[in-house]
Amino acid sequence: VQLQASGGGLVQPGGSLRLSCAAPSSIFSINVMGWYRQAPGKQRELVAGITYGGSTNYADSVKGRFTISRDNAKKTVYLQMNSLKPEDTAVYYCLIVASDGNYWGQGTQVTVSS
Repeated sequence: VQLQASGGGLVQPGGSLRLSCAAPSSIFSINVMGWYRQAPGKQRELVAGITYGGSTNYADSVKGRFTISRDNAKKTVYLQMNSLKPEDTAVYYCLIVASDGNYWGQGTQVTVSS
C-alpha cells in the first residue's frame, strides 16, 4: 500500500510550504496520522502527530511554526509549515497508524535555502 505525499520543494528561509498525504481507500480505521522527517546523517524524527479526534503534538523545534491537520472523510493529513528555517531541510514522511498496521509515505523533499 503506497501513501501519496506531496507538497515538498525548495523555499527560501521564512517561506511556507504545505504538505499533504492521502491514504488509499483500502485503509480503514485510521487512528493517528503524522509526519516525520529525516535530514542527511540524522535519525528520522517525529515532527507532528494528530489523533482521529484532533488532538495534536509537535516537536519542540517546530512548535508555533508548523500546523498539522487532517480530513477524515478524505483520509488525508496536512502539514502547514511557516517561517521555515534551513534546519527544516529534510525528507518528510507521512505515517498512518491504522487498526491493521502502520503505513509510511514515500517521502517528499523539503529544502530551505537562499
